[in-house]
Amino acid sequence: MTVRVMLVSPAMNAALREARFEGDAPLDRSGRERARAAAGLVPETGLALSGPSERCRETAAALGLPARTEPALSGWDMARWAGRGLDEVAAAEPAAVAAWLGDPSAAPHGGESLHGLIGRIGGWLDALDGPDGTVLAVAEAAVVRAAVVHGLGLPAQAFWRLDVAPLTLTELSGRSGRWNVALGRPPAGPPVGDTW
Repeated sequence: MTVRVMLVSPAMNAALREARFEGDAPLDRSGRERARAAAGLVPETGLALSGPSERCRETAAALGLPARTEPALSGWDMARWAGRGLDEVAAAEPAAVAAWLGDPSAAPHGGESLHGLIGRIGGWLDALDGPDGTVLAVAEAAVVRAAVVHGLGLPAQAFWRLDVAPLTLTELSGRSGRWNVALGRPPAGPPVGDTW
């Protein structure tokens, strides 16, 4: 069966503004307002899910989605780097950051490697079967990027070349082993860059 998977990246928060490894931070005021403004633009679906982070759950609620929390959609586990700024970590551990950026199997932070993230999200994606063939999930940008890398069978290093803006929709359609991707567009309405 063909499945349509719509992944909405969560709204803005302070961690994203400050280039910090995600951790579990809530939306900021601007992020909440933009998510509420986009509520009527989200496509209807048979199954609504949310990553377990506070940011994902708040975004789903602000969008008016009756989303069930899906543990498989957890953000990238950065372990001891969680909540720290990229600049701070790069200054303190330059070799570790270089390894993390250059080797998809490396996990110098003690958490999940890039290969691990892509494998986890790919397993979730390939096992999907929505009630009407459609799934909508609010998921962290790293999860969306991992789904695209897996879906298109890209090398893991392509992950670093993908950008996912807050409150954009990335759509995958197909089934295990054969996915098509529509990247980073607003759920509906104005083009990317316009204010909702």
